[in-house]
Amino acid sequence: METEILRLIVAIIGLSALGYSFHHKKSSDAFISSMGWFGISLFFFLDTPHYVELADPVLILMSASALPLGIAMCIWAYKNQKSGNFEPALLWLEGCVFWSALPYLAISWIPYLSVGLVWFTAAQAVFVLRITGISDLVLGAPHVEYADGTTSLFSEFTGNPWLHLEPLGEGGFYIPILSQDGSPVGVSIILACSALQSMIVFVGALVALQKSPWKSRIRCLIITIPLIHFLNVFRNAGIIYLDMNFRNWNWLGMGMFEFAHSYAAKIGSLFAMFLIAIVLFEILPELHNNILRLMEPITKKRNENQQR
Repeated sequence: METEILRLIVAIIGLSALGYSFHHKKSSDAFISSMGWFGISLFFFLDTPHYVELADPVLILMSASALPLGIAMCIWAYKNQKSGNFEPALLWLEGCVFWSALPYLAISWIPYLSVGLVWFTAAQAVFVLRITGISDLVLGAPHVEYADGTTSLFSEFTGNPWLHLEPLGEGGFYIPILSQDGSPVGVSIILACSALQSMIVFVGALVALQKSPWKSRIRCLIITIPLIHFLNVFRNAGIIYLDMNFRNWNWLGMGMFEFAHSYAAKIGSLFAMFLIAIVLFEILPELHNNILRLMEPITKKRNENQQR
């Protein structure tokens, strides 16, 4: 519990500092920017042990690299202040992180919101399977998996349903998928299945733009969010179908669910996000310019090393 309180404190400090810096155009104030970057990066870094327990290599890499990246942003902010430079791309990134992390953390910390989103996600996957005639499935009652591995109905949840900070098990708040006779099919839908992370990143990136007209940004949101959502619905339905029909399949020690969920679906999602980003770059050149500017310190260093 102490670790979760620490994560809550650093998240509030980090988000408050980034939000203030972005909305008050204080990116030249290195202290405020650095406090924000260090706080939010430390928050995500503290998740690393949890992902190690889950043995998720992608999330381990992302969470473990958060703190070094946050420190790098702090150094960049101080260098800009020392040289008297104003970096619009850095200000955009502050707004992007603020408007991405704020709604995501609100949903993940408020059980009622988490369960509502998980139910919405599960209902659509089951709907697709039913209307296509693939499988006649139903939704089970919302459940919660605790850190010790025990589970219970969400209606019997022992924590605070309005703000829960204690770590839960791998399933967290989940909806089991059932056959018509009420027996579980072996797959459950959790918060990570909602594609909330992917959608909220694009929302933050578009909202934080400074020079692009709102009309163009709203048009991009209308293109991006529904597309990611519908792709994710079919992704979830596909994983359920593959697991139910090819459960005995095995490749390099991986079962069908692990292969489809942890590897094939994630690679496909990253590729889809890449294609969506290319489309947004064409509509909003400012977004593309900000990305290139943030990559410049890395590419510049690489070019210097090659010249040597």
